Amino acid sequence: MATDRLGVGFVGAGFITREFHAPTFQRIRDADVAGVMNPTVSKAESVADDCRTAGSGDPIATDDVRELVSHEAVDAVWIASPNHTRLETVRAVVEAVEQGQAELEGIAIEKPLARTYDEAREIVDLVEDTDLNHAYLENQVHMPGVAKMKELLWDTAAGSGRPYLARSAEEHSGPHSTWFWDGTKQGGGVLNDMMCHSHKVNKHLLSRPGEDDLTPVAVDCNISTLKWGRDEYADELAEEYDVDYRESPSEDYASASVFYETPDGDLVVGEATNSWCFVGSGLRITIELLGPEYSGTINTLESGTDVFFSDRAAEEAGYVVEKQAADRGSMPVLAREGATYGYLDQNEHVVEAFRAGENASEDLTDGLEVATLVAASYLAAERGERVTFDSVDLEGYVPEPARGDFEAGPAGFER
Repeated sequence: MATDRLGVGFVGAGFITREFHAPTFQRIRDADVAGVMNPTVSKAESVADDCRTAGSGDPIATDDVRELVSHEAVDAVWIASPNHTRLETVRAVVEAVEQGQAELEGIAIEKPLARTYDEAREIVDLVEDTDLNHAYLENQVHMPGVAKMKELLWDTAAGSGRPYLARSAEEHSGPHSTWFWDGTKQGGGVLNDMMCHSHKVNKHLLSRPGEDDLTPVAVDCNISTLKWGRDEYADELAEEYDVDYRESPSEDYASASVFYETPDGDLVVGEATNSWCFVGSGLRITIELLGPEYSGTINTLESGTDVFFSDRAAEEAGYVVEKQAADRGSMPVLAREGATYGYLDQNEHVVEAFRAGENASEDLTDGLEVATLVAASYLAAERGERVTFDSVDLEGYVPEPARGDFEAGPAGFER
């Protein structure tokens, strides 16, 4: 490595980088932000300025991914670009490495890994053909609450039996960028966007600590457009994001159950529910783990700290919590929102792994597994029947919302 510190370059300067990734580097030892790339370079410059102000690096700002990865101070890249650019970005990074234009230690890629199983498979193959260490950036696995709940309940499980049911939900009132609403660019709707979190955190909690000991057996799923296909909301989307949810909707609600087999031949279940239909104080993540004689629950909107803004004060109110749907009344405060969601612990771990010359605990093969679960969930919804993993072939499969064939109603039903 060029220095004792890891120089990190961000590909993408949108919300996830600006609000969650970049701020964590104020608190991570042995790492600096060395560069920011974004097609609109002014956004990259804004994030770079924030990093300088915070004392977390003196990054370059560029609109060229090759310039970013070839910069002498960049030792690793965090790819947080939109889903439809993800594969081409990885191709460019790998090509630069193979041609000797970039000397990188590692590559970390945001969830979901890709839009389809095929894209995810190609990304993994591309990276594994190099010597790059790699990481899959799934923050919920690193949430302090998730880590503590798993530790406490699995200690209990040693006496009363392993947990048999994990439930997770991530819900908010809708995405904040135009491309998220376009099924062809995003890879679908809320299932690809948010169930990637829920599938992974469920499997993580149900797995024995330090082991990956569960085999996915089957999945049930249903998806629908409950809110954003209604006329008044479709009009809102057309005006604000220039998307047509009457003719080309994506799902704004998804529910799935994945059945896993344990090494002892027992079945355990991961239930996931996600929506862009939740109207509340902001983003709500709820997670549960249940076993024979115990249970645990997380709700990120039950923070223990709340603020209240009157109608008059609301005119001056600012950001309180991600996806806040109002600027007045009572709302919860997450004092360190990025840390609560797991971004700090995640990025600290990935930095340590890359500096040690290792893959992160969640690497790109984990991202491929999640892409498999997501694709199988879409297929189960499309068929209106349970899909078994030992009989399904996901190569070439593109989900209904991603190929523009979805109708605003329950998938798998005659409409």
